[in-house]
Amino acid sequence: MVVAYLRVSTSKQHLMNQKEEIRKFAKCHELTIDKWYHDVMSGKITSDNRKLGRLLDILQEGDCLIVTEVSRLSRTLIDVMNIINTCISRKITLHCTKEGYTFENNINSKIIGFAFGLVAEIERNLISVRTREALAVRKAEGKSLGRPQGSTPQLDILFNNKEQVMAFVAQKTPYKKIADIYGVSIGTVNRFIRMSKQEDPIPTNEEYDYDIDTSREEAV
Repeated sequence: MVVAYLRVSTSKQHLMNQKEEIRKFAKCHELTIDKWYHDVMSGKITSDNRKLGRLLDILQEGDCLIVTEVSRLSRTLIDVMNIINTCISRKITLHCTKEGYTFENNINSKIIGFAFGLVAEIERNLISVRTREALAVRKAEGKSLGRPQGSTPQLDILFNNKEQVMAFVAQKTPYKKIADIYGVSIGTVNRFIRMSKQEDPIPTNEEYDYDIDTSREEAV
């Protein structure tokens, strides 16, 4: 089975450029696209919380996944690395048409995958350093550390994924769906939103950073 995956960050962008590029790639390599999947969602949201996660679950050995570029898989290198490793280990061929990458179960793909993994490890270390530095600054400014007053274990789940949750809120995702994604109650989601508003006003759709790739000229 040959599957194409498309992603844009907002509804203000469109998928046609990606679709046409994948069609040309498939024709050139004598491939027939069996199914098309797409997400209209920020790439900062992990693949498990997008259609891509469900797609990876159903792909089997010998299947082929095509995207226009690595950034369509995710905006975080760690998530990209996990997706590449999943495809290689399960013998699913992954094509990234723009960069010309083909990941499959061979030594060249594993070498490239190792390089991605090394960079991902560096990124994890940098995130850890930035977190410690941010905590040190907050402490020096006399601000309280730890979870917000009145929070609970369920609220902690949302606060630990605050950037992703706020992305869902900015995209006007139903609170019930957010609750299902993180395994919490709708009441907890409502409480999280109220507490977040007290800390920092929730950005509107126009203000939220969707990581729009303006160089791609995908905006309508």
